[in-house]
Amino acid sequence: MVADAPDAVRPRARLWVEFAALYIGAPLAIALFMPPHLLFRALAVFSMVGMGLLWLTGSFRWRSLVRGWRRLPWAEIAGIALITLAAGALILWQTRPGALFAMARAWPERLAAIWLFYPFLSALPQELIFRPLFFHRYAAILPKGRAAIALNAAVFSFAHLMYWSWIVAILTFLGGWFFARAYLRHGFPSAWLLHAVAGNVLFAVGMGVYFYSGNVVRPF
Repeated sequence: MVADAPDAVRPRARLWVEFAALYIGAPLAIALFMPPHLLFRALAVFSMVGMGLLWLTGSFRWRSLVRGWRRLPWAEIAGIALITLAAGALILWQTRPGALFAMARAWPERLAAIWLFYPFLSALPQELIFRPLFFHRYAAILPKGRAAIALNAAVFSFAHLMYWSWIVAILTFLGGWFFARAYLRHGFPSAWLLHAVAGNVLFAVGMGVYFYSGNVVRPF
């Protein structure tokens, strides 16, 4: 039995290395070395790598991504929209009052474009990487219950290190918690829609000053 132990441990060790590279190493490298104007290209590469890994996860069923539309938690979706609106307005009122609803007032057509494309070009790839990939490929090395949700929220928040903002870190941790919980309870469509709604509300209220890569200033 002792002689067989290394073979049993090896797959878990590979998963830990892979997990660390994807959810810690890649965001850290992007935050430290990637020019801000290339952040969306980095997200695209990050997404393709994640999809490749999800494809290699034999136990994952792709049909699960489209299951759950009938279980959408509409009250929770409305709640996160209202909470995001209130929190974003309060944060901007205290820190950047000039940005409050600035895009909605000055560039409504730009805000409309963000509302149209953000759910598909940003929220969707992020959700695929941080929910199905996280909870399925790495299930064997994850803690159980709320600890897994907390870890998911933490790595989701860390993935936004590139913005170098405590406000972004806190908001993405809280968002990651709700998105992960929605994914586990209701399925992928609920997590994606919650993410899309929260992101669009943040941009509408003016929080793009914190979540826009063009505004990134590294503290070194």
